Amino acid sequence: MSILGSRVVRREDPSLLRGEGRYVANLSLDRPLFACFVISPFAHATFSQITIEDAMAVPGVRHVLRASDLTAKPIPSAIRDRPDGARPILAIDRVRYVGEPVALVLADSPEAAYDGAELVYADFDPLDAVIDPEEALTDATRLFPGGSNVFSSSQVEPDPHLFDGADVVVSERLINQRLAPCSLETRAMAAVPTPDGRLVIYSSTQSAHGLKRTLTRCLDIDDDVIIVRALDVGGGFGAKVTVYPEDVAIAAAALKTGRGIKWTEDRGRSMLGLVHGRAQIQNVELGATKDGTLVGYRLHVIQDCGAYPAFGAVLPTLTCLMAQGTYAIPKVETSYVSVATNTTPISAYRGAGRPEAAAAIERMMDRLALELDMDPVELRRRNLIPKNAFPLRTQTGANYDVGDYLLALDSVCEHAGYAQLRDEQRRRRVNQAPLQLGIGVAVYVEITNGGGSSEYGRVQVQDDGSVLAYSGTSPHGQGHATAWSMLVANELGVSLDQVQVITGDTDLVPRGVGTFGSRSLQTGGVAVAQAAREVSIRAKRVAAAILEASEADIQLGIGGAFVHGSPSMTIDWSTLARRAKEIDDPLDISLDFDPEDATFPFGAHLAVVEVDTETGQTQLVALTAVDDAGKILNPLLAEGQVHGGLAQGIAQALLEEFRYGDDGTPLTPNFADYSVISAPELTSFTLIHQETPTFMNPLGAKGIGESGTIGATPAVWNAVIDAISHRGVRHINLPLTPHKIVEALN
Repeated sequence: MSILGSRVVRREDPSLLRGEGRYVANLSLDRPLFACFVISPFAHATFSQITIEDAMAVPGVRHVLRASDLTAKPIPSAIRDRPDGARPILAIDRVRYVGEPVALVLADSPEAAYDGAELVYADFDPLDAVIDPEEALTDATRLFPGGSNVFSSSQVEPDPHLFDGADVVVSERLINQRLAPCSLETRAMAAVPTPDGRLVIYSSTQSAHGLKRTLTRCLDIDDDVIIVRALDVGGGFGAKVTVYPEDVAIAAAALKTGRGIKWTEDRGRSMLGLVHGRAQIQNVELGATKDGTLVGYRLHVIQDCGAYPAFGAVLPTLTCLMAQGTYAIPKVETSYVSVATNTTPISAYRGAGRPEAAAAIERMMDRLALELDMDPVELRRRNLIPKNAFPLRTQTGANYDVGDYLLALDSVCEHAGYAQLRDEQRRRRVNQAPLQLGIGVAVYVEITNGGGSSEYGRVQVQDDGSVLAYSGTSPHGQGHATAWSMLVANELGVSLDQVQVITGDTDLVPRGVGTFGSRSLQTGGVAVAQAAREVSIRAKRVAAAILEASEADIQLGIGGAFVHGSPSMTIDWSTLARRAKEIDDPLDISLDFDPEDATFPFGAHLAVVEVDTETGQTQLVALTAVDDAGKILNPLLAEGQVHGGLAQGIAQALLEEFRYGDDGTPLTPNFADYSVISAPELTSFTLIHQETPTFMNPLGAKGIGESGTIGATPAVWNAVIDAISHRGVRHINLPLTPHKIVEALN
């Protein structure tokens, strides 16, 4: 009986619950220096001199390093034809956002480093700042002298016939607001020179190999000089895929001083320095006939990519790719422009472009339903892509693999009691109750392992009979030690306790892509499973020779290999491993799984809210989520991923927004001002697994790490508007704060 599909408890948790987790901050180094960065207090300014004498006078301060003191190349621009957008390791003569690192203080203690940083002075000459991306489009204030603020765009001539045949065309200007990822563990890094001339990096990263590649390039050193190790990582959400100037600066400083260096930023600096997410303005139009048949859809995205064009500059390409959503729309037109502003750079944040696409089409479907005076669920049913249409190439070029969108919608409505909820809503409206009920639906599709990248896996049976599984993935809470052990145990018949999973160490794992974009199981998991299957074939071959039996008659189990029906004659795993080596057929397989394309998970979410029409306060009453990620390896792990995603999606709808003043001063730089979600704002979720296996990998698995985030935001968004739509409210932009709701009602 296969272990796959079972609710196996996470192997990672006992040590974490006992406080035995290994984080960068827990590392014990021999006489390390502690780092603190001096950051810009201005959003836009030039400077010619940095004064360090007062800082050097602080007891315990050993070094204050400026850009000229470090040998390091800038981090290249994400846009090849705009090399001027390269990100300096430390600011050289200009700063472009509040929080940009200007100098690095190294001291004998964290306290001394912080005190020293407070006494480093730069002669800043403030410049005009541009915060609004629409204003930045005018180039009235340029971040990069001689170059436009526009770093990327798609040139599309608007189709004048896009809405031919439409009886109704609705349009909105949607705001998908700027968010701070707020990982529980802030950025952290340690760099330790070794006696043999190497540099060991410990980092809170989502991609150990990605960090190594950038460090070797920026430091211009050989690949074998650097070892990167990702220990336990306290959350990433996409933001820790990015390699930061601070990472390069710490590594360069360790090479320069020959000392081990530790850096853990405080929450305030993390809110300014860790990349932000979302930050799109979307101009959207949707047209349909009187009976609700969709005719055309237009989406134009203005992407704020912050001060430096990192992944944020190309983020809207994913939004445009997924613009069509789950609907059979005959004509879809998308375009975008990405523009630099004097703000924290934008990069990947849980969903990275796909939540923005789902929010746009799902908000407009409800907006259209209001205009047509049609039930929003019925409007969706009439337009969902049918099950027999797959595989399907969409109007925007996405290759949808499999789907059963109508089943997901019907299932979520049935489990949530949609008809009864509408009855209760009508009752409250008739009674003019202060607490009005809102019901919001979203049917989403997303892309996982976008680009179809490969991943490394290796399985090795040790001489003592234990099994090592190596993976190029770099987990930060997903449960890979549990999942990969299950895959190995399923192929070899060993117990989970016999398997040790090794990830996030570039010295032990020769290559890897990392963990982001919900890609891990369908790439790294498949690679480990295939390697384990090849090992099982070798093990049976070796056992057959020893037992003088047919390979087809050999079975593998916890104790080793035996002939079917004769478990008393078992060759243990230790003997198998040693004998395999002797005949030069070791139980050790390395391979890369390279899928043909991405996969496209989908689902339907239904949110129920109560809105107090007197105060504008919203309370989430219920959220039902149907998520289809193909074959589920471990329902417990999948549910954990969905729970976290739902919380973040709900938070975007109701609470979160990173805001700046007109001069670029952050207005929400800490948890006192930036509202993160907590237990009182949430309810118990109802989760339903739907399985439509993909043909893109042998496991039939699609990603599920971001699904909750993608479906929850538009479901809650629609629910809040639905609660007060009978009062004439057609749209409110995110986040749906009490102030905005009362303002709309008035």
